[in-house]
Amino acid sequence: MRRPRQPGLVNLAVYVDGARVDSPSSLQGTFQALDAHPGALAWIGLYRPGRDMLDQLAEEFGLHELAIEDAVTAHQRPKVERYGDTLFMVLRAAHYDDTHERVDFGELHIFGGANFVITVRHSESPDLALVRQRMETTPGALDEGAEAVLYAILDAVVDGYKPVVEGIANDIDEIETQVFDGDPKVSRRVYELNREVIEFERAVSPL
Repeated sequence: MRRPRQPGLVNLAVYVDGARVDSPSSLQGTFQALDAHPGALAWIGLYRPGRDMLDQLAEEFGLHELAIEDAVTAHQRPKVERYGDTLFMVLRAAHYDDTHERVDFGELHIFGGANFVITVRHSESPDLALVRQRMETTPGALDEGAEAVLYAILDAVVDGYKPVVEGIANDIDEIETQVFDGDPKVSRRVYELNREVIEFERAVSPL
């Protein structure tokens, strides 16, 4: 019988020289794998974890209390902070929903240290599984350790902005048509688009 995944855990992996050597099923197993492989890198993927899970990580990797508080409560503005040897980043991902013609925003928190990367997602986007798969299948992509992972995640978030810009541009074209056609629903759509553009600007500018 397959062991159920613990709440909050998405993907746990330990890498040595760019190759995955272990896929633990728990945080404790990840810590043990790191101890067993000197020079290894742990990439810990979490989705809306509880405070107890983040406290375990804080104790193991010396994460700062203020960063842990941010990761628990979410709703943070994009930023980058350094606490000792650990880098803490908050990113806002964006995804254009073609079906509903709207922009969906996500929030991602990242802790980066010498031998670990911890990603804390508070939404479905960005899809970090694609980032991980690409890095694991590209020779040399993980050779630079945590820095390479951080770069790849940032690159994925920024790349996700282009379809959003294109979607908004298409919405503007459609709204112009609605205005000239006298569509009574155009006022609401203008309001919604204006709100999305402002939120998108808030997500992109700090990054």
